Amino acid sequence: MKIRVVKGSILEVEADVIVNAANSMGYMGGGVAGVIKRAGGKEIEEEAVKKGPTPVGRAVLTTAGSLPFKGIIHAPTMEQPAMPSTPEKIKKATAAALRVAVENGFKSIAVPGMGTGVGGVSHADSANAMIKAISEVQPENLDIIFVDIDERMVEAWKEALEKRGIAYTPGEK
Repeated sequence: MKIRVVKGSILEVEADVIVNAANSMGYMGGGVAGVIKRAGGKEIEEEAVKKGPTPVGRAVLTTAGSLPFKGIIHAPTMEQPAMPSTPEKIKKATAAALRVAVENGFKSIAVPGMGTGVGGVSHADSANAMIKAISEVQPENLDIIFVDIDERMVEAWKEALEKRGIAYTPGEK
């Protein structure tokens, strides 16, 4: 497992699959979900909704539409759209996304900050929860790219990784 921390758009990284910090219903309105849907097509949301409701702690794989990825992993951090999240839900969502990536044989996964938008969780709490999920799942053959346009999220990941003594590569897309 290699970990990279990147400031930039999740749509511009090179990865097999990307993660959408979703709601259990599969609706893709705002934040990263809205960006993914607008760029990749409404069929992504339609498939996520058909596969739902997806409880927090589970994740589903859908088409990537017109995006250059092998799929989108929808990992709910909240039950309903625009609902508050918690660090525990973020940890469960991240772990579920990692497990789906491993189960489907993907070699690389790009993950945005989870639950920090409408979910209302601080960048530091989100980063710590996400790193705990990696420690629990230990996806050995999966390269993880943490990517966000928000510098505060990028710095929070770096601090959380350094605090636990986990090696990472700061990088570009």
